[in-house]
Amino acid sequence: MTGYGKAVASYKEKKINVEVKSLNSKTLDLSTRIAPLYREKEMEIRQKLAKTLSRGKVDFSIWIEKEAGMDATPISMALVENYYHQIKEIAQKTGIPEPQDWFYTLLRMPDVTARMEMEELTEEEWATACGAIDEALGKLMDFRVQEGAALQKMFTKKLDNISALLASIEPYEKSRVEKIRMRIVDGLSSIPEVEYDKNRLEQELIYYIEKLDISEEKQRLANHLKYFRETMEESTSQGKKLGFISQEMGREINTTGSKSNQAEMQNIVVMMKDELEQIKEQVLNVL
Repeated sequence: MTGYGKAVASYKEKKINVEVKSLNSKTLDLSTRIAPLYREKEMEIRQKLAKTLSRGKVDFSIWIEKEAGMDATPISMALVENYYHQIKEIAQKTGIPEPQDWFYTLLRMPDVTARMEMEELTEEEWATACGAIDEALGKLMDFRVQEGAALQKMFTKKLDNISALLASIEPYEKSRVEKIRMRIVDGLSSIPEVEYDKNRLEQELIYYIEKLDISEEKQRLANHLKYFRETMEESTSQGKKLGFISQEMGREINTTGSKSNQAEMQNIVVMMKDELEQIKEQVLNVL
């Protein structure tokens, strides 16, 4: 969901600047900073952003830059002239000396430098602004696509690592059965004057080993790995779905670890957990 886009459009003596930034978020969290001239279009802007960006913490800004001199506050010549004649008349009637610095006095009079005109947004200017917004959104989406491709490459590598680790468990799993049997038999042999039914011992061993069997966990984990890969190829937003699949993968890995009463297998489980944790961290970046 991370992305950035910026666009600049020209309209008469203005430069219309648009900037859009997005970060991770479970929902669409939209924050806007809109130039006063365009505030009447805020709802339209929000609808445009929501239609394009389904999730993410989004910061949107649109502001105007004008050519040098365009922002200078105009001086009302009529008011200056009016104040000048009034002050001269008052000075003559009252005998109060006229100001030494006329400009300083007149420019401080009320409304002499006040901006009186109200600027209106035209359809032509708004169309130009909309073009800049669309361009910025397009650049942000391009940024997201690039980030998505990098994430998919990373996910594929991590899934391959987990698959390889899962396959590496098999040799230890096969030798584990015999080791468990020998450990129990040796334990019984070390106790003097203990008699036991060998047939009953075999039955108990089979039951015990079945409880430690991880065949189902391995199969389910392999299915989750395959499903994760297939989901990445879907064209619609699947970030939440990938998050759910990674949780299920973690469940199977944890169960495998709890059943692995062998140091080598437990070490492999720890490495699988490390690979999965990196997947979970980056899944938050997926729409």
